[in-house]
Amino acid sequence: MLLVYTSCDKVEPEPEIVFKDKIVEVEKIVEKEVIVESVESLKVDVQETYANVVYKNYKDSYDLALVLQSAINSFVTAPSADGFTAAKSAWFASREPYGQTEAFRFASGPIDAEDGPEGLLNAWPLDESYIDYVDGSEMSGIVNDPETYPTLSKGLLASLNEAGGDANISIGYHAIEYLLWGQDLTKPSDKQRGLREFTDFTTQVNADRRGEYLNISSELLIEHLHSMVIAWDPNVSGNFREEFLALSANDAITNILTGIGTLSKSELAGERIFTAYDNRDQEDEHSCFSDNTHRDTRLNAIGIRNVLTGCYIQKDGISKVTGASLIDLINLVDPTFGENISSQMNVALSAVNNTAIPFDFAISDDNERPKVLTAVQELRVLGDMIAELGTKLGLSVNTDG
Repeated sequence: MLLVYTSCDKVEPEPEIVFKDKIVEVEKIVEKEVIVESVESLKVDVQETYANVVYKNYKDSYDLALVLQSAINSFVTAPSADGFTAAKSAWFASREPYGQTEAFRFASGPIDAEDGPEGLLNAWPLDESYIDYVDGSEMSGIVNDPETYPTLSKGLLASLNEAGGDANISIGYHAIEYLLWGQDLTKPSDKQRGLREFTDFTTQVNADRRGEYLNISSELLIEHLHSMVIAWDPNVSGNFREEFLALSANDAITNILTGIGTLSKSELAGERIFTAYDNRDQEDEHSCFSDNTHRDTRLNAIGIRNVLTGCYIQKDGISKVTGASLIDLINLVDPTFGENISSQMNVALSAVNNTAIPFDFAISDDNERPKVLTAVQELRVLGDMIAELGTKLGLSVNTDG
């Protein structure tokens, strides 16, 4: 540093150096203000991307449920082994987009609202005997009780959902699943799904009612999914999407992070995986009749990734919805943490993908169980990091469910 001396031998910095220091200080202030402004602007873009992803994901779920409904209607109209297989295949396909929509739960959205359709769409586990016959009770269920329920209708079946108990599930994906596959009575090591025969809809007692029940359930599935499409449709005025976009960006992102953080740490890691792991019980798995739980867990994890990265691959496997993301946002605030959470997201997804198929085998086989526990642990870490992401953005996020 160049120095000048005054009359009292006091050392003072050269005026030019003071001026340069001031410039640097001002530049740092301006840079910080620009970053803050960029963060606030990006938050709004993230909010918009989320709304777009949600809409397209529900729209895909609805569209493939229409395909399922058509397959079920064709089968019920003219039951056959091929038609039965086609209906099952359509059910599997319909679950692919819907499994990813689970990332929109726990986020103060319409799916979980007091009058929301979640419990009418995807409730589980269900008591099979509430719907139809089970092993050892050939005349159980609504299907086999025409005296109490002489006429099956959408209103009746919807009203019976969870009536008298949480396991009394009468409609939704898993009610349809049970009607298509029946109970899975084989050992997990056999790696077999439920073995219901298509003749349950031709020669079995109450075959016609069983088919009618199946048709009505598919109609209700369509209606309840459609309500979510309307809620998020950008071309519908006065819907939930408008309310969501009218929220402050901080409130919206708090809700988004709470949703995916809760799914990762509490719901997916806990209720959907660890509970079944801890109990070693296939009755605790999500899609136990069709042995599709391995897809449920993977799709839930993909849904979390979709929200973090602001990218959803649509049902054709090619088209994408993309935009500003939570990862973009945290990279602007704390690039190192951005790299860390991106890495943990991939670690957690890989751990889930590494679990054995089918899920009931994964939770019961001693050689495979450690992989399940690893998935639980990595999802919990990711959930905690999602909460920490919120903290770094100045938000309070609770992922404990």
